[in-house]
Amino acid sequence: MRAIRKADIRRLTTEAFKLDGRSLEGVLRRDTINGRLSINGVAIEEWLARDENKEVSLLLIPSESDRPLETQTCNTCGREYSGASCPYCREVRYRLRGG
Repeated sequence: MRAIRKADIRRLTTEAFKLDGRSLEGVLRRDTINGRLSINGVAIEEWLARDENKEVSLLLIPSESDRPLETQTCNTCGREYSGASCPYCREVRYRLRGG
């Protein structure tokens, strides 16, 4: 797994949090006794029950993947990059905003 993939997932998780979303991170396991799925000991069904009868969107993104990251071309600067956004343009935006 490339570090950039995990960084992209963390950025997406941060954006979800800003929208009052919740995230659960860890290893997805099935209990051998009761057959229920959990992440780091948190039962998925119980975790989801909090939002029962609400319209939701659920994303499941494996942190580890053998699939290579796709190269994209930035619409702004024309450079090729891998990941969620062009690192060159992101750096320029950061500099211009006084960060």
